[in-house]
Amino acid sequence: MTTVKILLSFLILFSLQLMATEEPEFTLIHKENNFEIREYPPRFIAQVNVSGDFDDASSKGFKALANYIFGNNTLVDGSQKIAMTAPVLAEPKLNKIAMTTPVLAQSVNNNWLITFVMPKEYTLENLPKPNNSEVKILKLPAEKYAVVVFSGLVRESSYNEKAALLKEFVISNQLNTDGPIMIARYNPPWTLPFFRRNELMIKVR
Repeated sequence: MTTVKILLSFLILFSLQLMATEEPEFTLIHKENNFEIREYPPRFIAQVNVSGDFDDASSKGFKALANYIFGNNTLVDGSQKIAMTAPVLAEPKLNKIAMTTPVLAQSVNNNWLITFVMPKEYTLENLPKPNNSEVKILKLPAEKYAVVVFSGLVRESSYNEKAALLKEFVISNQLNTDGPIMIARYNPPWTLPFFRRNELMIKVR
């Protein structure tokens, strides 16, 4: 049932947006086969903290973030003035935000943080405020990540296999990890497994 719910969430979002085109910019520092070390500049994210297993948490978090970018927000400085009479009235207007990839998920204290990276055109001043108090807008500093890229479905077995390989890559490059592994998914659910792009990412220093 949870798999059906998360598939429906993705179907709704991607049928409206088709395929997201913007991805977070980064500088590629090092590459070995399917492994990379990337440096990301500062960026803004929308994030929600949800409980449950991976599928259920992904579904709930995805819905909350999709609602935010599709207009469940208030553009504080984009109010609409009405006429030149007294009093001057203003009303907030909704603002849609373009979808980006990937959708990020990471496990923290038995909960899941589900994250959308905001398009680079936005700053703290012009990014709409979420109407849902559970959706948080955060600014991330410049960060370095070790990444493994792979196709197929993200299952527990594939996650464990790729996570172990990623940790070996980190050790072999004499890096220290900083935080949990994140799952990054780039494709809508109808994409055939061998065409899918997934990544495991871990912050390093």
